[in-house]
Order: sequence, then C-alpha cells, then structure tokens
Amino acid sequence: MATLILVRHGRSTANTSGVLAGRTPGVALDERGAAQAAALPGRLAGVPLAAVVSSPLQRCRETVRPLLDARPGLPLHTEERINECDYGDWSGRKLAELTDDPLMEVVQAHASAAAFPGGESMRAMQTRAVEAVRDWNARVEAEHGEDAVYAMCSHGDIIKSVVADALGMHLDLFQRIHVDPCSLTVIRYTRLRPFVVRLGDTGDFAALTPRDSGDGRDSGGTAEVGGGAGAP
Repeated sequence: MATLILVRHGRSTANTSGVLAGRTPGVALDERGAAQAAALPGRLAGVPLAAVVSSPLQRCRETVRPLLDARPGLPLHTEERINECDYGDWSGRKLAELTDDPLMEVVQAHASAAAFPGGESMRAMQTRAVEAVRDWNARVEAEHGEDAVYAMCSHGDIIKSVVADALGMHLDLFQRIHVDPCSLTVIRYTRLRPFVVRLGDTGDFAALTPRDSGDGRDSGGTAEVGGGAGAP
C-alpha cells in the first residue's frame, strides 16, 4: 500500500503564545514557522510525491504552500477529517490556565475517556483521522500504484493518534509520542501491518537542548502545556 508522510504544520502564532488554538480561525504561521515551511521542499526534494492532503486550517495550508509552489501540478486535497481536534470550550484558552483543570489529567493519562466540553472526544478524533488515512491510502494506491508516496499536513494530536494506531498502541498511551512543528513522520502501510519508519523527524537536534519552559517553542498539543505537563 501507499507510504504516508505526516507533516505537522509549522510553528504558529498560537504555539508561540501558549494558546490551545483548536479550530480558531486566523491562526497563522509565525516567522519561524514560515521558515520551517520554506525548508520543506528541500527536505522532500528526492521524494516523488503523488499528492498532498491538508487539514483545512490556515496554518496547515501555509505550511504546504512552498511545497506546492516548488512542484507545479502536484495536487492539493483538503480533508476535513484531519482537521484539528475540536477542543470546544477550551479553544483559544491559554494552556497554562488549563493545567489545573481536572479534565487535563484525564487527557494526559486516560485519553480514551476524555471529551472536551462543547467539543469532541479524543476517541472520535482518532477514529476520523485513522479512517481518513485508510481511505487516502486506498485512493492513492489505486491511482498511483502500491509504491506511491503522499504527504498529509495536519496537527499534533491528530498525528500522534494516527501513529498510535499504526503502532498498535492504545490511545491512552498516545501522549508518550511527541511531534515537533514541521516534523515529518513516515508510515509505510502494507497488507498485514503498518511500519513507522520516521517519527517526528526535523533533522534538527536543537530541541534536545535545555530551554526556558515558558518560551512556547513547541507548544500546541494537549500534551504540550507551555512545555510543561506531559511534554518531553
């Protein structure tokens, strides 16, 4: 079956300010995120992509734009099922404010039981994302052959939930997975099982150096509370 390259969007203004953006409109890439997106064509230069699939949100569309500009004719498809998790009433709130909410403990330790007020459950999020990936795998293979490779640009919690499924990992453990902004995660699907061949690959080890936990450098998922609870 097809090989999937999952691209987390570049660093956004919400990541920088420590806000759980969710589906809030108007959240764009910040300066660093734009630079990350600009580097994407070079990072994927040797990969013969069959298609690009993107979440409908602005920060994802901005992330894949340089790649599309570098490859005229490469089709872009928008997929609602890989949209950000619907965090409901939590959307747009500072992550630091949510740390002490009892629900955050459930999100971290028992994600399969977590449902956001006014939003969706994490189980529903994973189900729709995995279904989207399976559908696109079949479509890309049917149109381009079993060796085809395609890219899908989405969000931290979405990507982690897809990786958890590929690893046969329960959703309750998915917060153990970390994907940086504009990182690449590659899953090769076969008839019997998927293989995770890259995970959160940025080619940059700067994220391993000590940093001020309040800098908001890679916040943006429910495990990344301003670099605090649940984050590496």
